[in-house]
Amino acid sequence: MENNITSSFKFELIHQSSKSKARVGRIHTPHGVIDTPSFVAVGTNATLKALDSHTADELGLQLMFCNTYHLMVQPGTELIKQAGGLHKFLNRKNPIITDSGGFQVFSLAQGDVKDELKSRSNKKHEGSVLKINEDGVLFRSYRDGNKILLTPETSIQAQKDLGADIIIPFDELPPYTISPRKLKASLDRTHRWEKRSLDEHKKNVNNQALYAVVHGGVDKQLRKESCEYLSTLDFDGFSIGGSLGKNHQELFELIDYVVPMLPYDKPNHLLGIGDLNSIEQCVTGGIDTMDCSHPTRAARHGALFTHEGELKLLNSRYKYDFSPIDPTCECTTCKNYSRAYIHHLFKAKEITALTLATHHNLHHMIQRMQRLRELILMDKI
Repeated sequence: MENNITSSFKFELIHQSSKSKARVGRIHTPHGVIDTPSFVAVGTNATLKALDSHTADELGLQLMFCNTYHLMVQPGTELIKQAGGLHKFLNRKNPIITDSGGFQVFSLAQGDVKDELKSRSNKKHEGSVLKINEDGVLFRSYRDGNKILLTPETSIQAQKDLGADIIIPFDELPPYTISPRKLKASLDRTHRWEKRSLDEHKKNVNNQALYAVVHGGVDKQLRKESCEYLSTLDFDGFSIGGSLGKNHQELFELIDYVVPMLPYDKPNHLLGIGDLNSIEQCVTGGIDTMDCSHPTRAARHGALFTHEGELKLLNSRYKYDFSPIDPTCECTTCKNYSRAYIHHLFKAKEITALTLATHHNLHHMIQRMQRLRELILMDKI
């Protein structure tokens, strides 16, 4: 049985801030270095929506997140394996991280936290999950209706086919409103599933790093239990997942509590968080990498990021505004096009609007993280 520690994966600590838990580091992977803290853009179906992989590489996006669940359903991980893995399939040079598929499977019926609190279910996919037991989850494909069994072992095998640099063990995603008793049972099952995932990973490390997923909802005792148990296993890094609270205050309190309990010499990742209102406090809380679809989704809806805040480009006030989106920005969009022009493209429903807006927001996020790294190095945050 192979050792779990990958020869080309390493976390290098560069500087620890004297003002906060923020730190600057480098994650070395088979497909290059990730400077931390870093924002991770989400490319659900092996692409960033409205932006091709080559452009993302040129922008300097060091880590991209792809969803195992969606790729299992379409086009299938076996096809991607035949193509030579995800990197060759989508022609990406830089590192990729994939999830286990658990998040999508368990959120099919329950929706997000807002849906839960309003007692709404996800009607679009309700009934897609057929059975959940100790073995795993049996669900029906949203594309062709075929039954798919997702277990810790099949999730890892699928991620071996994909060949991402960083992969995630299979876990159970309990709803925010779950009872304490059921949350404890869910955590215990997730720990068993993560151990099975790790065992399966060790059979064929495949030069990939496996991150544990810390669970426990907003229950601090369960989060502590999760950190303590998972830290005894030889994962390459740690991610914080599950329900992260119903508002920013709960999220930040959770990060402040959990991060100090994670192994300091290994990288950590925050799953699904990366909006403008969260980034700096997540970074000062000690988060190394974080993924979020918000910046690219916001771009497609005409919400453009600037150093002065979010600009709602669909507002009629921008119809005659011939200045760039952000005068301080050096991205291709800002150097070549005006607010008035891109406003027109959105109003005319031209696809180019989505590309230009996404390019800008992604560039903004990459530059924002670079600036945060500079501030940490100077001990200013």
